Amino acid sequence: MNEVRHLRRLERIYVANPLYFVTVCSYRRKSIFDDKRAVSVLHDEWKQALERHGWLIGRYVVMPDHVHFFCAESPASNAKSLSEFMKCWKEWTSKGVSGALGISSPVWQREFFDHLLRSDESYAEKWSYVRDNPVRAGFVKTWDKWPYQGFVHFDSPLGF
Repeated sequence: MNEVRHLRRLERIYVANPLYFVTVCSYRRKSIFDDKRAVSVLHDEWKQALERHGWLIGRYVVMPDHVHFFCAESPASNAKSLSEFMKCWKEWTSKGVSGALGISSPVWQREFFDHLLRSDESYAEKWSYVRDNPVRAGFVKTWDKWPYQGFVHFDSPLGF
């Protein structure tokens, strides 16, 4: 009887200059990010991410109850881990959004979703999904009309 051998799964994969797709939801999916003041807080913190945490922020879409964005460790810095970066970003944006909107409840759900992108195809697929979110929700007819989207440090996975 021939024994079938299975390949072992890799315990760790190293990707040079990894690009992540991140989704973060508001606490209890409350619609708090449909306010320009809240979006301004998020954008200001993303602009500070490189200096404070060593992370570059790419394209983003802010929906009323969640946020999608692409990010990458800066090749020229000693970046914090993604988990530490997100912990700090959520802490600072929580303070800013609470102050701007006068709310006292938690701003973010405890967790966040991250996905390591492995190719340009994966980026294109994720970006297509993200940019069309406001259209699927019925907020705008075409994605480019949604006011709460853009990019901070780079516009594509090859832009850094």
